[in-house]
Amino acid sequence: MSRGDFSKLIKLRLTFLVTFSASISFIIAVKANGGNTWGSLYSTTMWLMWIKLVIGGFLVTSAANCFNEVIEVKLDRLMKRTMDRPMPAGRMTTGQGLVLGMGMGIIGTYLLGSLNLLTGLLSVFSILLYAFAYTPLKRKSPIAVFVGAIPGALPALIGYVAGQPHGRIDEIALILFAIQFIWQFVHFWAIAWVLDDDYKLAGFRLLPTGERDKASAVITFIFAIIMVPVSLLPTFYGHGGYYVGGVSLVMSLIFLYQAFNLLRTLEIKAARTLMFGSFYYLPVVQLMFLFDFIVKA
Repeated sequence: MSRGDFSKLIKLRLTFLVTFSASISFIIAVKANGGNTWGSLYSTTMWLMWIKLVIGGFLVTSAANCFNEVIEVKLDRLMKRTMDRPMPAGRMTTGQGLVLGMGMGIIGTYLLGSLNLLTGLLSVFSILLYAFAYTPLKRKSPIAVFVGAIPGALPALIGYVAGQPHGRIDEIALILFAIQFIWQFVHFWAIAWVLDDDYKLAGFRLLPTGERDKASAVITFIFAIIMVPVSLLPTFYGHGGYYVGGVSLVMSLIFLYQAFNLLRTLEIKAARTLMFGSFYYLPVVQLMFLFDFIVKA
């Protein structure tokens, strides 16, 4: 299998974004805990544990994507964006994909579980929910997006729990999860709007109403509105200052404006702009939360 095939198999860009989210949350947790778990930000032990989280998170996410493609191999052959993946293209068998996915899942879960038990359990839960609940629901109901948003937001929670003593979930962990959870809806509906024609070839129903219509755009816009106060939770609860509050507000208003343009025009071009805006939104807000948290502390 070539490097390009492996990249397509594990959905490299998605896996990178997921791992990035977990790694930022881990550092926030270490800082919030005063270095009592793995040492301060200047500790070699802390960075070794961070590397373990990154590798484990990368493998677990790759495994979930791999299982998803094993299940959907026949459907992937129907869509232009997925037909060249190694399994639907015939360059890898589903048996090989299953073995590779299980191997990555076991190693990744072991690495995350070695940080603390709850981190390992959450990683297993995310694989099961993504591969065996979200994946089959995609052809049955738009509710799949809600189900998929849970494993989609779990990396932020997993990263934070990995940096806490005994896998503790606190207010900051829930805030990180909430931001990524609500972001998922706007992000995924923008993608679904752009790729709706391709998705329909495989029978996927992912837009809120199943169609590129006014109602789907309204629901997307409503979640973009919800994103504004949710993004300000770190400042509201005193875990961040004006830096993260200001940047989060600006990013959320830009996000809202892009969603409004989709509502106004109902055009694929507007959905594509919103989609690319979502790619920037999450890492910028998370990095500012980390930066503000460090400066404030």
